[in-house]
Amino acid sequence: MAASKIQALWNHPAGPKTIHFWAPTFKWGISIANIADFSKPPEKISYPHQITVACSGVIWSRYSTVITPKNWNLFGVNLAMAGTGIYQLRRKIRQDYFPDAQEAVAKE
Repeated sequence: MAASKIQALWNHPAGPKTIHFWAPTFKWGISIANIADFSKPPEKISYPHQITVACSGVIWSRYSTVITPKNWNLFGVNLAMAGTGIYQLRRKIRQDYFPDAQEAVAKE
């Protein structure tokens, strides 16, 4: 049973024998790096970089559901990129445009 599932994954059109598997797999590094940056102060967040990460994630998530074969690894990594980019943008915007909210949280 498990061998047949591994065989099916191995022979899938977006499986490990193709670039359609490896490109999104290595792209997870961008999302992991963005998650590691959650602990950095918002002053060090770059608007252009995070807008690019978020928009790229949204666009390529949509693309990954339209192409044949469906590439769920590509969908997952781009969904993670969109999520982390939006979260980082939210942190930066709150710090730049709503400093009162930051102070209220710090007081509590």
